[in-house]
Amino acid sequence: MSQPHDPRRRAFIAASAVATVAAVPGAVEATTSQRRLSEFELAGKDREALAIGLRNGQYSALGLTRAYLERIQAHDAHTVNAIVEINPDAEAIAAQLDAERKAGQVRGPLHGVPVLVKDNIDSGDRMATTAGSLALIDWHAPADAAVVASLRAAGAVLLGKTNLSEWANARSTRSTSGWSARGGQTRNAYDRARSPSGSSSGTAAAVAMEFAALGIGTETDGSIISPANANGLVGLKPTVGLVPRSGIIPIAHSQDSAGPMTRTVADAAALLAAIVQPHREPGAIAAPAAGFDRDYLGALSARAAEGARIGVARGLFGFHPEVDRLAENALRALKELGAEIIDEVAIDTLGEFDDSEFEVLSHELKAGLDAYLSRLPRSAPARSLAQLIEFNRSRATLEMPFFGQEWFEGAVAKGALTHPAYRKALARNHDLTRRKGLDPAFAKHRLDALVGPSGGPAWLIDPINGDHYTGGNTSLAAVAGYPHLSVPMGFVRHLPVGFSFIGLPYSEARLLGLGYAFERATKARRSPFATRR
Repeated sequence: MSQPHDPRRRAFIAASAVATVAAVPGAVEATTSQRRLSEFELAGKDREALAIGLRNGQYSALGLTRAYLERIQAHDAHTVNAIVEINPDAEAIAAQLDAERKAGQVRGPLHGVPVLVKDNIDSGDRMATTAGSLALIDWHAPADAAVVASLRAAGAVLLGKTNLSEWANARSTRSTSGWSARGGQTRNAYDRARSPSGSSSGTAAAVAMEFAALGIGTETDGSIISPANANGLVGLKPTVGLVPRSGIIPIAHSQDSAGPMTRTVADAAALLAAIVQPHREPGAIAAPAAGFDRDYLGALSARAAEGARIGVARGLFGFHPEVDRLAENALRALKELGAEIIDEVAIDTLGEFDDSEFEVLSHELKAGLDAYLSRLPRSAPARSLAQLIEFNRSRATLEMPFFGQEWFEGAVAKGALTHPAYRKALARNHDLTRRKGLDPAFAKHRLDALVGPSGGPAWLIDPINGDHYTGGNTSLAAVAGYPHLSVPMGFVRHLPVGFSFIGLPYSEARLLGLGYAFERATKARRSPFATRR
């Protein structure tokens, strides 16, 4: 049984990072003439730069993969502690993709580009899927999650899995973001004493530290946007239903979504294009009958904000004065780009759905985890939420050294999804966030996006008291199931914070266009290495 922050995990990562590609016929012969890449050669390179290098022969997929693996091996353990497992097949995959390129078969913009995924996403390979829990440490999913299958089909190199807040921060209401029994504590890329935020903590810290070009996180409420905000990244939480959730360990089907975490808006657009697959799953918002704009890369223009109607919800401000100041600068930048700023857009229902959201999440957590865990073999330590609670109790010194599982214990007592309490809470959520919230605001002011600060600066890690949340604006879009894009807007001292663009369902192309124009004009992101004290 693995221990928290197990040194054997580090040994495994180190061994995997130097794995050979001999298992691929012809792979060694195909790569003998390839120049070895230094990890420093990739510093600051986004996906587009890597793709250009792959096209012109400057890089190979195998060379990129090895360089990122060496970077992880050299730096992760003593910096952010973001990686829980390296894909032992990563080099073989890369070599095969190089062979395809040599044969003239290029799958698209991600062909040969390394990507990391969060450790609550199934991969039908030799990597485990654990949600950070020791109960799933030996669980190897029989098939890829839909999002992983899409990445493979697009030619991405699945490099490994990232740490997360255990069970995606759904075990305790006093949890420490970025901590799991499997992976230990992930740290902020800009300040090791501070939280990476959660629950996609490892993906955020790893991408910020350039351990891979691209990353996939998941969100129920804030788990993409908040760590992107805290680690100086672009984060996109898509419309619920745009990216399929099959094969992702769930919290709540009415809010769960997987999405890109990247260093640029263009990278987020390319990654979204690879994983988008509108699917009528439970909780998904129906796509418009007339279709919607899926040309995410085509939407990127430095002039995308010209004539755009941008609503400012002042109810999303006020949690930190320096964050407010940066947000005012962001509004001025959008105005200079030609956007029309509609100030004081009222969302009168803010804060009224907190209790109903928790009620919905608790009901759906029980139903979703029971369904997911029932897939495990009969020999598994836990095949239901009730058994998982008992497993945690029996290994409390390993699983609960810092915080408990009171959310699990409350959820297991909930009724079925036919229960009136659940149905009433879900209806209230949608009434307050959609019908009385975002929908009338967008219609009244003919908005392209609603904007505000994404969150406050990262707080100090405190395993005794748990998270000290410094404010943010994730719940409105999360509970509605609507898309939410965060783009870096500046720094509070040395800590990054983001600016949010919230849209109506399936408006990701428009949001990405606005975010791209904003990013180009402000150039607010700086690498953590440029801000290190």
